[in-house]
Amino acid sequence: MNSKVIRVLIGDDHRIVREGVKQVLADAPDIQVCAEAVHGDDVLAAVQALKEQQPLDVVLLDIAMPGRDGLEVLQELRRRWPSLPVLMLSTYPEKQYAVRCIKLGAAGYLNKSADPDDMIAAVRKVAGGGVYVTPATAEALASAVGGASARSGPEALSHREHQVFRLLTTGHSVGEIGAQLSLASNTVSTYRARILEKTGTKNDVELALYAQRHAKDTPAG
Repeated sequence: MNSKVIRVLIGDDHRIVREGVKQVLADAPDIQVCAEAVHGDDVLAAVQALKEQQPLDVVLLDIAMPGRDGLEVLQELRRRWPSLPVLMLSTYPEKQYAVRCIKLGAAGYLNKSADPDDMIAAVRKVAGGGVYVTPATAEALASAVGGASARSGPEALSHREHQVFRLLTTGHSVGEIGAQLSLASNTVSTYRARILEKTGTKNDVELALYAQRHAKDTPAG
C-alpha cells in the first residue's frame, strides 16, 4: 500500500473556506495541508518556499482572489512549476469557468459546494497525475470542443476581458477595476466597451443580468 502523503497548499482569501477545506481533507490520512495563502502573490511565494524544503503535490486555488486573481496565478504556476497540479476551487458553475481553467492548464475544477468525498477524490486524482473532471465539466468541455459555447456567452471573452467582466458584474467601478488589475481607467473602459459588444448588452445593469442568466444556464442532467 502506498504510504506517500499528499502535501497540499490552499490558496483562498476566505478563512471560513480554508477551514472548511482543511476539515474535509483532515478525514483523509494520506492528505496533509502544509500551507495556506490568502492572496495570489502569497500563493506563489508559499509554493517557492515549500519547493525549497519538501515536495508539494497539489495546489487548491480559488478563482476569485484579491489582487492577482486565481486564473493569473494558475498561469504563473504553470509557467514556473509545470509539473505541479493545480485544482481550481470556485463558487461559479462549471459552465462558466471550468473550460477556461482546463485550457489554462488546471488539473481539475471543483465547486466549493462539492461533496467532501469528491474533494478528497479530486486531490488524489490530480496528485497522481490525472485530471479531475466532473460530469458537468465534461459536458462543458464537450460543448466547447463542439464549438457550441466557445464563441458565445462568457466563453467568447478573452482572459483579460473575462476578468473585467467578472469585476463589473460584481459591482466594481472602472476605477476600482483599474486599481485591482493594474490597468489605466481608459484601458478598462476599452475592455468594458468590447465586453458590452460581445455580450450584446448596453450598460452595466444589462451586463449583470446577462451574467446571472449565464450562471443559471447550466446543462441539464
